[in-house]
Amino acid sequence: MPDLPVWLLLHFLLAAAATQAARAYALRRRLLDQPGERRSHTVATPRGGGIAVVLSVLLAALWLAMLAAGKDRMLFGSFAIGLALVAGIGWWDDHRPLSPWLRLAVQAIAASILGWGLYQAGTGPWPALTALVMALVLVNVWNFMDGIDGIASSQAAIAASAYFWVLNGPWAALAASLLAACLGFLPFNFPKARIFLGDVGSGALGYTLAALLAVSLQTSSLAWPLLLLPLAVFLVDAGFTLISRMLAGERWWTPHVTHVYQQAAFRFGHVRVTGAYFLLGAVTLMLMLLLSRASLQSALMILPGCGLVLLALWLGARKGLKI
Repeated sequence: MPDLPVWLLLHFLLAAAATQAARAYALRRRLLDQPGERRSHTVATPRGGGIAVVLSVLLAALWLAMLAAGKDRMLFGSFAIGLALVAGIGWWDDHRPLSPWLRLAVQAIAASILGWGLYQAGTGPWPALTALVMALVLVNVWNFMDGIDGIASSQAAIAASAYFWVLNGPWAALAASLLAACLGFLPFNFPKARIFLGDVGSGALGYTLAALLAVSLQTSSLAWPLLLLPLAVFLVDAGFTLISRMLAGERWWTPHVTHVYQQAAFRFGHVRVTGAYFLLGAVTLMLMLLLSRASLQSALMILPGCGLVLLALWLGARKGLKI
C-alpha cells in the first residue's frame, strides 16, 4: 500500500488538472450537452470530464499491477483492459453518438474480461460470473443516474470509501485512487457544473466499483449483503425506474427524465437533490460500518430492510412528484 496521504493528494491533483484540461478540450471541440426535454440542465455544458477520473484510476491500476505479483498482477491487468474498453467506447460516444447496443456489446466484453481475470485468480466460476453481471449492471446504473450536478461522482466517492475500508493492500489503494479522483473532479461538477462526466466517466465509475465489489466479496470478512449497502441508493432508483418504464411499454434504453432524482431536481434544484442523495448514501455507508460484525443471517435481513426503506422513499417521492 503506497503512503496514503501522498497517494490521495497525487490522484486528487491529477484528476483536478486533467478535468481542467478536459474542459478546455471539450470547449475547443464543441463537445457540449445542449438543454432539452430529455435533459436536466438549462445551459449548454461541456462533457467528457470523466476522462480525468479514468486517467487517474487507470494509472493507479497499472502502477499497482507492476508492483503486484502472480494472480494479483493478472487481475489488475484484466481490470485495466476492461476499464480502457468501457471508457474508450464512452469517449467515442461522447464525440459521436453510438448505438446503445454497440456500447452494451463492448461493455459485455469488458465485464467478461473482469470475470475471466477473477476466474484465473482462482475464485471459481460463480464469483467470476457475479463480477461479470455486476460490471454490466453498475456501468449502466451509473450511466442512468448521471443526470444532475455532482450526483454520480459523489455517490461513487461514498462507495469507494466503503471499499477502501473493507479492502487491504493494493485493492485498497485502487479504491483510494477512485475516491481521490472523484473529489478532484467534483469541484468542476458541483454545485454548478462546468463540465459533465460524460459516458466516458459514468461507465468507468460503475466498472471500477464493480471490480472493487467483486474483490471485496472474495477477500472481506464482512457478510456479503453488507457490501451492497453503499450501492443501494442508486440501485433502487435506477432499478425500479427501469422496471416501471418496461411495464409501461416505454423504450427504456433511450434517454429520459423520469428518475426520481431528475424530477426532484426540476422542482428543488440540483444542489438539494444531490445533497439528499449524498445523505442517504452516507447513511448506508454508516450502516455498513456499524454492522460490520453482523452475521450472514442478520445481514440477509438488513439488506432487504434497507432496500424496503429506500423503495418506500422512492415510491413516496414518485407520488409527491406525480411521476
